Amino acid sequence: MESIEEGRAVVGCAVGVSQKKVTVHNLEIGMFVSDLDRPWHQTPFPIQGFFIRTQDDIRSLTSHCSWVMVDVAETRDTSEYNHADAPVYFRRQRRTHAQEVIKLPPINIKNPVRYVESRPLRKEVKGVTALAQDVDEALVHVGATIRQHGQPDLKPLAGAVQKMTASVIRNPDALLWLSRVREHDDYSYRHAMNSAVWALVCGRHLGLESGLLNHLAMGCLLAHIGKADLPEEILANEHALSAAQYAEYKTYVERGVAQLASAGLSRAVINIVQNHRERHNGTGFPEGVRGDRIPLLAKIAGLVDYYETLVEPREGCVPMTPAQAVGHLYETRNIEFQEDLVERFIQAIGVYPIGTLVELSDGQRGVILSHSPDRRLLPKVMVMTDHAQRPLKTAKVINLAEHNTGRARGKQLRIEGCLPNGTDGLDPNRYDISGAELRFRIRNLFG
Repeated sequence: MESIEEGRAVVGCAVGVSQKKVTVHNLEIGMFVSDLDRPWHQTPFPIQGFFIRTQDDIRSLTSHCSWVMVDVAETRDTSEYNHADAPVYFRRQRRTHAQEVIKLPPINIKNPVRYVESRPLRKEVKGVTALAQDVDEALVHVGATIRQHGQPDLKPLAGAVQKMTASVIRNPDALLWLSRVREHDDYSYRHAMNSAVWALVCGRHLGLESGLLNHLAMGCLLAHIGKADLPEEILANEHALSAAQYAEYKTYVERGVAQLASAGLSRAVINIVQNHRERHNGTGFPEGVRGDRIPLLAKIAGLVDYYETLVEPREGCVPMTPAQAVGHLYETRNIEFQEDLVERFIQAIGVYPIGTLVELSDGQRGVILSHSPDRRLLPKVMVMTDHAQRPLKTAKVINLAEHNTGRARGKQLRIEGCLPNGTDGLDPNRYDISGAELRFRIRNLFG
């Protein structure tokens, strides 16, 4: 059975708790389940450790387990987000109708495509570096044109989107790896690019055909284009707006829709832009629509946009680790986002997404290379330091699932926790993703 420590690492906010063994027939709504009587990957629960919020949760636990471990006096240390300029995405929506739960049937994709990886990660990464630059340049051009009240040429961006889609179809990890580890200083364009990649990976997992994936990526890249018309002081302080400023801030959606409609963009993409800030229980904007009135592609766009803001907020905000963000998303299921979509997004990206910096239980530090849906807490890690956190000259790759097979519990490696980007100079770009020898870029040689 996976350890209690592994389960608690996913949510990552429990403090001062003890654990109690409870039979499933004695479970109550509000309890925090921290461990099971069987391995988590043998159950349908997409994350390890969660609050029981409905009778359906209890019924599901009853059908899979005889007993579980619950946290006694479980508390959530959210003060760092409530009092340290947490993103407006996180703070505003948690205050409104937080307990209204809306249930819909599972998402049904007609004739889903079953994609097969056709190119290794290492080869695909080499081909997407220039592509990311093309996307950045196209977005900069569109934004600059709109700020000058001109008519943007969207053809270069559309061409780049098709290449992005093709890359994710060939290998869903390469573009995600690049978007997570590359250096980029402009928040708006980094956010748009990363959100589009998350969306493509999720859409691929759902089995969306390539045309829909193109629409999805294009919508994510252009979702915030209406902000080009907003005052700079509003954009720079999204996390701390007055009521009047927030009302003006919300107009970016309608501004973007108007600009893109006049540019002749397809209705499918415009629908994504128009609805990406709507929420499952009707607490979003601009129309406050809910549930099945939100188009599927817009639901995906809204979810990945929100997730990206949690893990990569603007400067001055407190970021969540990917594991904390995944745990938070799971708690919003059927409240802000449809449950089925949340679970399938988590399945697509993993509890520890590719590019996440982590520390192992023996002190080694590295970055997530890939994950397995069957072993969500045991991904493949490219280790970059030794046990004392000294940088390695040559990176090494450890597949935790394979490494732990047949080992006694005390000899097994696990992920102790996530690390912020830039921790102690950890830079995945300095190493070859195959775990081969260290490679220095030109700037390292002559800088």
